[in-house]
Amino acid sequence: MSRRASNALIASAAVLAILGAWSGGAWQWAHYVGKPLTTGLLLWLVLAQQTPVSPRYRLVVAAGMTLSLIGDVCLMLPWDLFLPGLVAFLLAHLCYIAVFAPRSVPKARGAALALLLVVAALNLIGLLPRIEPALRVPVLAYVAVLTLMVAAALARAWTPTLASAHPHSTRLAAIGAIFFMLSDSLLAWDKFADGIPAAALLVLGTYFFAQWCIARSVEAR
Repeated sequence: MSRRASNALIASAAVLAILGAWSGGAWQWAHYVGKPLTTGLLLWLVLAQQTPVSPRYRLVVAAGMTLSLIGDVCLMLPWDLFLPGLVAFLLAHLCYIAVFAPRSVPKARGAALALLLVVAALNLIGLLPRIEPALRVPVLAYVAVLTLMVAAALARAWTPTLASAHPHSTRLAAIGAIFFMLSDSLLAWDKFADGIPAAALLVLGTYFFAQWCIARSVEAR
């Protein structure tokens, strides 16, 4: 399948998921079909990549996508599976850290981590008092791992030898990681605060774009 065709198929599934979540009611089935279908197609995109950065990169990103698919199913169902979904995504981020972190230089890692710690702290200052006590420790653990994931992706992109060897991969992985943090921040404010306008569009749109960027970062170019 051509790149244009695969992108169109993934985008169509994502639109189905977003419209189903936004409309609700009789259209909820579209969300239940479209959300796991989108992540499943992204997983297929990773596994089908013939020219990966490395076989290990492709395999570990595929593991992260598989865990994300589990998290998607947990979070979309009408039962209270927030905690299992949180754990699934935490493990997915550990997979992404495993492929983004190696060989980045200490200076890039330090700069990226300092920047992301400020962003995470600002988010938590507003959110933590609104989160029920039983969920505070799991949420803090998740935020810590998410912050490390984004920092690892940025450090990889800011390491000259890695960025020159794999400009496509490092750039897309960094963009994907940033949008993942944005999506999770929007999700948290929607869930724990007073909600946000157009939550389905903003949360899912940024999430699918993040995962698409990470899936595309597998390609070595």
